[in-house]
Amino acid sequence: MPDPDRIIRLRTVLARTGLSRSTLYRKIAEGTFPAQLRISVHGAGWRESEIDRWVADPVGWRPEGEGR
Repeated sequence: MPDPDRIIRLRTVLARTGLSRSTLYRKIAEGTFPAQLRISVHGAGWRESEIDRWVADPVGWRPEGEGR
């Protein structure tokens, strides 16, 4: 059975990507970075697998299911 996808928080995403907070949110708005998931009323996180995919190919990253 595969490991479940972990949810990681903003601080971890910023450390893994090297992006600033403002750049990260600008890229989300442009559709060139994975959008966060709402995990509580005041909390959000990202799927670790999506961040790993983005880090592996930041220029070519597209949301899953979107044709290239």
